[in-house]
Amino acid sequence: MAKFQSTLIEQASGKLGENIVMRQTATGKILCKAPKKASTPRRSEKQAYTRLQMANLLANYRLYSGKLAEAFENKNPGAHDANMFVSANWGHGPVYLTRQMRIQGACVLADDLFSIGSIEPIGYALNSAGKLVTNLNLGIEIGAGTTVALFSGALMTANDNWREGDQLTFFVGTQYTGTDGMPRANMRAQKVVLSLDDQTKLWDVVTSEGFSTVDGYLATGMVLSEMGCAWVHSRENSGQTKVSTQRLVVVSEVLGQYQTYEAMKAAADSYGGINKSAVYLNPQSSLNETVGGSGSSGFNGGGSNTNTNGTNSGGGSNTDGTNTGGGSNTEGTDGENGGTTENGGESNTNDTNDTNGDNTGGDNNGGGDGPGSSGSMN
Repeated sequence: MAKFQSTLIEQASGKLGENIVMRQTATGKILCKAPKKASTPRRSEKQAYTRLQMANLLANYRLYSGKLAEAFENKNPGAHDANMFVSANWGHGPVYLTRQMRIQGACVLADDLFSIGSIEPIGYALNSAGKLVTNLNLGIEIGAGTTVALFSGALMTANDNWREGDQLTFFVGTQYTGTDGMPRANMRAQKVVLSLDDQTKLWDVVTSEGFSTVDGYLATGMVLSEMGCAWVHSRENSGQTKVSTQRLVVVSEVLGQYQTYEAMKAAADSYGGINKSAVYLNPQSSLNETVGGSGSSGFNGGGSNTNTNGTNSGGGSNTDGTNTGGGSNTEGTDGENGGTTENGGESNTNDTNDTNGDNTGGDNNGGGDGPGSSGSMN
């Protein structure tokens, strides 16, 4: 380590080449060797499944362009709408984007919950024609001559929980591929405030996209394809905004492509990969690669075992046989200390801990917490 005190050095910072880092201390600048990156991926498969969904969640939140203010009724004072959005959708149909896609602003339109409130939710479902139809019976067919007053009266007459001054908002998102080949999306919104006196044509305020009818029920005017839609009911009550709890309905092949194990693996690889051996024995794991020491015939259930002529699959020493679990192998077949693999296994010289406990240097394959198997996404 070298220590310097000069004007030039004091103004410098950062990395010098590939191996030297300049750091600031209480007594001045120091030059030290850059730390080596861990050769073992820090992220387990379980961690990848959860952490890698964040990029697309935030991308979808940004699609609403601030229109989700007060969309979560029970939000704690000081809490951000983005935090509420992420919390409401964490773990629901995760979508995986690679690091490069995140940096370039890619977005896959997802069927996210975008409002949580106390008003009765609006029900909707796709019909056989592919249109999204609500449970809001109007008793009329919306057309070019339908006014806001006529629409409002029909809605309030046939549905008890609607009143004058309430707002009906329609969100429609579109999925497309950008010129750079990245998945991208946009979101549009339109709203109407119920009024029995407003003679404005309804389609001059909103469009037929979300304000049409199918057999007298409010519905989309188009068939859903590579898009997502939803309505939300809102009301001002004593200075507070009340909303219905709603989720976007998405019809998109692109969405399915980025929810697969392959998409998760590609995203994880872009951040440094998955620690395969840390989760291999988990029944929920999708990993197919074989890991660990090579195997042979014979079986020893576990624990420490000294075996003079046979197979040691649990631990201890083995002087004349096969060592498949741990310990030393003096005269056997490619155990943990061997150099080749058998039966689909991998050879490992010193980094793998296959028993319970903590592992501070490599992979933790058995149990307990191991600093070598955890980490955050950078």
